[in-house]
Amino acid sequence: MNAHDRDFTGQDLAKLHYGDGDFAVLKPGRYVICAVTGKKVPLEQLRYWSAPLQEAYAGPAEALQRWKETNK
Repeated sequence: MNAHDRDFTGQDLAKLHYGDGDFAVLKPGRYVICAVTGKKVPLEQLRYWSAPLQEAYAGPAEALQRWKETNK
């Protein structure tokens, strides 16, 4: 999926299903919300997520923070 697939507005929140090595788009959009920071993460920049928790992260620091919080 890319930005040319549909006519998106800048406000489109995507809904994804996170797998172990990739994600599936359930509702098309331009971004998801980082579960730690609340920042918008454009889909083309999304590299970090948790399949068990089904949540996205803005970067490696946020992913590590959430891992530490859930694996005490």
